[in-house]
Amino acid sequence: MSRPTVDDGTVPPGGGQAGSAPLLGGAPEPTIFELSHPGRSAWSFRTTGIPETPLADLIPADQLRPEPPALAEVSERDLVAHVTRLTHRQFSVDLGAYPLGSCTMKYNPKVCDTVASLPGLTAVHPSAPASLTQGWLALLVELEEALCAVTGMAAATLQPAAGAAGELTGLLLMRAWHRSRGEDRHKVIIPDSAHGTNPASVTLGGYEVVTVPSDPRGCVDMRALRTVLDGDVAGIMLTNPNTLGLFEEDIAEIASAVHEVGGLLYYDGANLNAILGIVRPGDMGFDVVHLNLHKTFATPHGGGGPGAGPVAVSERLAPFLPGPRPVRLDGDGLEPSYGWAVPDQSIGRMHSWHGNALVLARALAYILLHGRDGLRQVAEVAVLNANWIRHRLSGTYDVPFDRPCMHEVVLSVRDLRREHGVRAMDVAKAMLDTGFHAPTVSFPLIVEEALMIEPTETESPQTLASLATALEAIAAQARRDPDALHAAPRTTPVGRVDEARAARRLIATFDAR
Repeated sequence: MSRPTVDDGTVPPGGGQAGSAPLLGGAPEPTIFELSHPGRSAWSFRTTGIPETPLADLIPADQLRPEPPALAEVSERDLVAHVTRLTHRQFSVDLGAYPLGSCTMKYNPKVCDTVASLPGLTAVHPSAPASLTQGWLALLVELEEALCAVTGMAAATLQPAAGAAGELTGLLLMRAWHRSRGEDRHKVIIPDSAHGTNPASVTLGGYEVVTVPSDPRGCVDMRALRTVLDGDVAGIMLTNPNTLGLFEEDIAEIASAVHEVGGLLYYDGANLNAILGIVRPGDMGFDVVHLNLHKTFATPHGGGGPGAGPVAVSERLAPFLPGPRPVRLDGDGLEPSYGWAVPDQSIGRMHSWHGNALVLARALAYILLHGRDGLRQVAEVAVLNANWIRHRLSGTYDVPFDRPCMHEVVLSVRDLRREHGVRAMDVAKAMLDTGFHAPTVSFPLIVEEALMIEPTETESPQTLASLATALEAIAAQARRDPDALHAAPRTTPVGRVDEARAARRLIATFDAR
């Protein structure tokens, strides 16, 4: 299969696969149901001779289907071929550059997967007693200590299953701490550039959202912040660097102002990749920190999970952490060295069992693989890569906040839209034709026609140059033939989808019959 081309006839520089070839002869690829034939199967088991118990004897009749589900009946060969063809159509961080801004998507070392697959970890039942799970408990305790060292916090819970669960956990910890002091506060402040989950989590946690604007530098407007600070403010949710990829230079002043009215600071760890080993949220004045292990520390990301969103807290909030927590015991060598403990004023469980354990194992493997100096280098290279992209593309796209960024850079397509009718979505769709995944578009909302690019530390200079060349070629095409971009993508299995129509006429079910 020849590589797709940009409209000017040049071969695109992308690092990924844009589409999948049809079957020989150009015939459309059949669906799994078109391959189906009654009586075929992709499995066979040895006959045991043990009589099979009818389902009706095991499950109440009103819980059974009136007829079998309409599943495809295919041979193993056809099933493997069908699934393999589908995998060739999917884009992943293992296939090419995945420059999603605000959502770190980086290559994960396979050694971390190997470690998490060790039988000594995978063969342990979560309800096994502490005396039989000493290895797991040691792993979890070591991970918590490492995360506290990275963040500058005193203690942590590993239970939350992802970032959003971590956000809710942090807000519930805020509530518990305030109520222990006889206070019932109702407001949480977020900046207008915040992650989209922040206001949703604030509402879910039972608080009122108070939004503060950004100043001309792209940071929290301190004057506006001071006008909304009062005794009803439970806290503020921030990420630093912020969602514009810029470091909040006034963070010490922000922390002082919020603490002055009795509020707490919550750190959204989505952008932690930019400051590993360089600066710690605890040293900035934060009281609660959630970490996206599935973004920063080499665990699976995308496709629905699994994720992990541990929450670390300062010493005064430790008594409220979810429990039980893995802890070291004062053993004498004969008794188990690790066990479980429930904090005195715990808010209760936030996850069944003890979190997504194999994700936690991957994260510890990543931390031990890099060490203190290696984690710092992760941040340094991520910041260097983002600034290289900013510098390279500043003459092609508008840079709303054109000053040194951190892990990501926000570009704007507003000039191309005004002059040629090309939007950020058009640029993103055209990126798919060059073999790259599209960056985040139209976010943060305070930037018109935003393209948000986070190259991470795992992309080489050659890949960055190819990514920049592709974006430059698309901008040139926008000026020469904007209608061609409106039709992108053209080389992917599915072309441009009418998103407005899809939203209005949603078909949420699939009938295989």
